[in-house]
Amino acid sequence: MSSTLLVDFSWKNFKARVTEKDDPESKDLYIIDFKALKPNLVFQHASDGSTFGTSSFHTFAIDADCEFYGQPIKLKAQKRFKTAYAHKSRTYSGTDEPMTLHWTSDYDFKVWDFICVDADQNPIAKYSANCWAMKKIGSIEFIGPKANTDAVREELLMMGLSLYYLMVLRTNSIFSLFGAVFSQPGRESKAERQALEKEEEERKMKKLSVEGPELAGQVQTT
Repeated sequence: MSSTLLVDFSWKNFKARVTEKDDPESKDLYIIDFKALKPNLVFQHASDGSTFGTSSFHTFAIDADCEFYGQPIKLKAQKRFKTAYAHKSRTYSGTDEPMTLHWTSDYDFKVWDFICVDADQNPIAKYSANCWAMKKIGSIEFIGPKANTDAVREELLMMGLSLYYLMVLRTNSIFSLFGAVFSQPGRESKAERQALEKEEEERKMKKLSVEGPELAGQVQTT
């Protein structure tokens, strides 16, 4: 099972329109706004203009800070000088326990591919950027059992475009080169560890608040 979205960029207003590839009558599904200030990418539903995701990039750091429906997601480098990134996804796992998705890349003279695989190394998405295009800058193909799940497509669209934008910045910035030299790929910062510990504690408290009354009721019944 697969589905594909097209990304059509406009230099007039620095926005991209996203449509269904296999539907010639497809209306705009999403609008991506490219901004100089943070957040640098804003992902919106074309139907009502509501924002579902944002991405912010940094002068030196080679990671990106994203937000998906209010949930922070870090697109984190796994290598200093190679396109190898990962992000944790509750959307794809479908549970409170996030699944780590990995991104790699491949390229030739015309196309730059960014490929996402799941925890079992199965390809689930591929964003293909046309290196020489002025408008139709790329497409993203979704693969597997969740290829038509809206939330999954939206998250992978956001992360795929964010990685592409990030790598374009890295290849054109001397500051990113210095950032890569002093980065710690694949290692979680103290703030990230604290955030994960806080989330884990909140999940435990939520579980106790749900299970506590049920257990008390069972004790009274017996």
